[in-house]
Amino acid sequence: MEAAQLVILAGLVIGLVYGVAGLLSGFCLMSSMRGFLTDGDGRLVRTYALAIAVAIVASQFLAGNGLVDFGKSIYLQQSFSAPVLFLGGLLFGYGMVLSNGCGSRALVLLGRGNLRSSVVVIVLAIAAQMTLKGLIAPARIALVQASQMTVSANSLPSLLRMIGVTESLSRALAAAATVIALVLFAFAHPAFRRSPGQIAAGGIVGLLVAAGWYVTGYLGADDFNPVPVTSLTFVAPIADSLQYAMLSTGLTPNFGVATVAGVFAGSLVTALATGRFKLEGYSSPRHMLRSGTGAALMGIGGVMAFGCSIGQGLTGVSTLALGSFVAVAGILLGTAAGLRGSLRVQPLAVA
Repeated sequence: MEAAQLVILAGLVIGLVYGVAGLLSGFCLMSSMRGFLTDGDGRLVRTYALAIAVAIVASQFLAGNGLVDFGKSIYLQQSFSAPVLFLGGLLFGYGMVLSNGCGSRALVLLGRGNLRSSVVVIVLAIAAQMTLKGLIAPARIALVQASQMTVSANSLPSLLRMIGVTESLSRALAAAATVIALVLFAFAHPAFRRSPGQIAAGGIVGLLVAAGWYVTGYLGADDFNPVPVTSLTFVAPIADSLQYAMLSTGLTPNFGVATVAGVFAGSLVTALATGRFKLEGYSSPRHMLRSGTGAALMGIGGVMAFGCSIGQGLTGVSTLALGSFVAVAGILLGTAAGLRGSLRVQPLAVA
């Protein structure tokens, strides 16, 4: 089997596992933030924190042993625009609240029969393509060119190397400090410690991020037909999946397209097997408008931020890239603004 075919097959399997875990655990940053900020339930946000910690440990192990070169990914670039990353994160986070979930969550809910998610997925894909290559692309490129900067240090380990710490030690120190803080935050919560399902979900999702890096960065390393070095992310892959579904002749599926298909299939099979499948729709035209608007913001913001709550929140942060922390700060602030304060998204009345 050729490397590209192996990567596609592995992406499908990774997506299947994510779809199962996402449906059974409710893994979602927006739900996590809502529980943490408004509902008084901090378990899901601890699941997310644990997933980040596991992703960092496993991914940095791969990089430290020369199995993956994060420098070939979009995250560890010497030139980037912090303002655009942050603004994109803000738009994505607020859109996530309007749509009641991110792109990966929409795929999981679609597999469960939530027809609202079909609108989210389609609008997100169209808005992302417009921002990547369409009408919005010139404005995005102009913003990036006007604000990007070239830095000497583009990650936490490289910051430590600037003060004379060796490469291996800087990687270990940066990863250890971040992981210890996340693990302490997660397991300091008694309710989370009593939730084995949530603990397992955090561990599984974190390992899936590392698996994606291994698949594309090691198994897909082919001098004659290399594949992009990446892992779990959903904004651009959802856009690519819609394009592939419409224009598959002459196009080749990639890791992201396979992952998107796997998430939907994994959720669908699990929902049918466990009796969770149920068709659901919008309660009102206003509900549909809000959801579509949020999806458009996620598509635009996700492209500007180089990723979503998974693509930057887990995959990007697993590289310890400074730009990823900037994007995640924007996502968290945008989500918090949508859940609390003067910009809070008001609940819709049930029709």
